[in-house]
Amino acid sequence: MKNESVVYFGKSVFGLFFALGNICLLGYLITKNEDFASYGFTLLQFATPVNLLVIVCLLIYGLFDKSQFNVCCKASAIICINIPIAILYFFIGISILKF
Repeated sequence: MKNESVVYFGKSVFGLFFALGNICLLGYLITKNEDFASYGFTLLQFATPVNLLVIVCLLIYGLFDKSQFNVCCKASAIICINIPIAILYFFIGISILKF
């Protein structure tokens, strides 16, 4: 893979789950439909293992292709930006739903 492809892949994974999280949070805030909240919780359960799997695969690829290791680390770091955002959205959702 080229350097641009690896970084683009990391940005795409980040963007996909970031957009889905925003849809769930803003959908609930705007409509007060609790289905959005349950979809958001399901997204957390689904996105966590998927993101971890992608990060591990990128790092393994970087270990086998030493010239791509720094690029794979950069793509993994981009994906890791979702972690604090997901934690923030989780606490916002919990406080709004009053659990």
